[in-house]
Order: sequence, then structure tokens, then C-alpha cells
Amino acid sequence: MRAAWVTVLDGPESVVVRETGEPPANPSAVRIDVAAAGITFPDLLLTRGTYQIKPELPFVPGSEVAGVVRSAPEGSGFAAGQRVAAFPSFGGFSEVVDVDPGRVFPLPDRLSLTEACAVPMNYMTMHFALTHRGGLRAGETVLVHGAAGGVGTAALQLIRAYGARSIAVVSSEEKSAVAKSAGADEVVLAAGFREHVAELTGGQGVDMVVDPVGGDRFTDSLRSLATDGRLLVIGFTGGEIPTVRVNRLLLNNIAVVGVGWGAYWLKHPGYLQEQWRELLPLMETGQLVPPVGAVYPLEEAGAALAEMEGRRTKGQTVLRMAQPE
Repeated sequence: MRAAWVTVLDGPESVVVRETGEPPANPSAVRIDVAAAGITFPDLLLTRGTYQIKPELPFVPGSEVAGVVRSAPEGSGFAAGQRVAAFPSFGGFSEVVDVDPGRVFPLPDRLSLTEACAVPMNYMTMHFALTHRGGLRAGETVLVHGAAGGVGTAALQLIRAYGARSIAVVSSEEKSAVAKSAGADEVVLAAGFREHVAELTGGQGVDMVVDPVGGDRFTDSLRSLATDGRLLVIGFTGGEIPTVRVNRLLLNNIAVVGVGWGAYWLKHPGYLQEQWRELLPLMETGQLVPPVGAVYPLEEAGAALAEMEGRRTKGQTVLRMAQPE
């Protein structure tokens, strides 16, 4: 099989695609012939050794895939020929991957495999963020940073599905259309977003902020919260980890909420399947459809990661394998 390997921690250019042997037989795992793999921000960090998890070199990145089951353990609920999405720890940038049955998920017919590979990481993270950590309620207003990326578009679709209003923050006019197509009710540019939010909310502020960016937007995000507002810390694609003066939280009755989806489900293994059961009806009705922005062949995995590093991606970036849809 072919796989994309990180051999040195020099960034996207360190990724090389080569032939390798298939994984040894694992009777307790679901073996999947991968059709497509989603590219996520942690994959980029892994190529530079800056992610909190540091696998031994060389390794194959990739933590969300979709494909067809080749074989499955008896009693797992999966069968050969079944279309599935999956969430391996690593190894998704390959034509074959073995995954624990608890991290494999059945797919509705209406989702293509190219779309489906983009569901596990971003949509399950945002489901956890909005419902479990943020306590989102219908009718609330949510500000979403990085709204044209994979996490942002997942947030926008879920916010709409849950009956809330969204204000999307994007870095350019070009990315506004992506956010709009993902369900944003309003779109504003990152430059001066605080003033736009005040205008759109009649000076009241938003009930929640989804922040996968961090950096210098953080303070103005706090200032954009209404009383009892919550800022969800998803990540730091802006590069800088911000700090908060806690007197702001006290004086304004607002909260900063950490969203560590991985840390949570590792302690609650059954939670992934619980999440999928809640998300599946929204996929079946077409409310959740990952907007795929660019599709690269496996051989161009490094180029795809470089596009993400250069902040040129719109929607979800996907690697395609040789298997047909």
C-alpha cells in the first residue's frame, strides 16, 4: 500500500509518499480500505513536532478517514463492504488502516466518502464544544472565528441545526462565501470585528464565542460577550496562546471554557459512539455536510499541508486515495 510519512520534523516538505507493507493482521480491529482522509490542523503541527502528542519518527499522520470495511471482528457491528468513517490516532494518510471498532462509524447514503472523511475530528469536536462544554441553547447568538476553515464550518452548521444564530469571522472577503454557504447568518471581517458584533447585537454582545484561533483576537472576543457569555477555547491556529485577566470574568459575569475533546473521550471511551448517534440524524437530513474546499491526491499530501500552513484553505481539505467513490 501507499502511505504519506513524516520522516523529519521540517514541516510539510518533510512528508514523503512511499510504498509500505500493510499493517500486520489485527483480529480486534476493523480494517478499512481508505478512500479519503481529512487534513486537520494537528496534522500540520505534527510535521513540525509542535503538537502535544509526539509520535516516534517516522510516522504516518492522519486522524480522520472514510472508506470501505475490508474485515471486522465478529460482534463489532461492522461488515465487509460497509461504508464507514473512522478516527484512527495516526495512520490515516494511507490506503489501508486498522481502527478500534469503538472509533468506527456507519455512514448515511447521502454523504460521499470524500465528504464523510471530514466529519470525525471537526464535527465531533464542535459537538462536544457546543453542547457539553458550552451548553448552547436555541435562540442564542454565537461568534465563530476561523469560520471558513474545517472547525469553523462545522461550528456554523451545528449552530444552525441547534436553532441558534451565528456571526462568522473571516480573514478576507473571499472566505465570506464559504462561511455563508456553511450557514452563517452574518459574516464580518476579522479586522474590527468587535465593532461589527456590537452593531449586529444592538450593543448586547454574543452569548458564546467559538475560538480556534487565539492570538490577538482573544481580548476583543471577551469584550464581545454578553452577560453570562462563554468563550470556548478550541485551539491556537494564530500561533500565540493568549492569557486572560480574570478580573474581566468576575466583573462581567463571563466564562472562558476549555474544550479538550480528546482528553474527555479518552476517559469516556463510549462517548464517541454516543456523539455519532446524536450527529447521524443531522447527517441523514442534510443539515451536516462538510464543505470540501480542495481535494489532493495522496502524492501531494505535503502540498496540501503547506496550503493549510499558509492559511489558504477554504472549507475542508481532503486527500484522495486510488479507490473509487
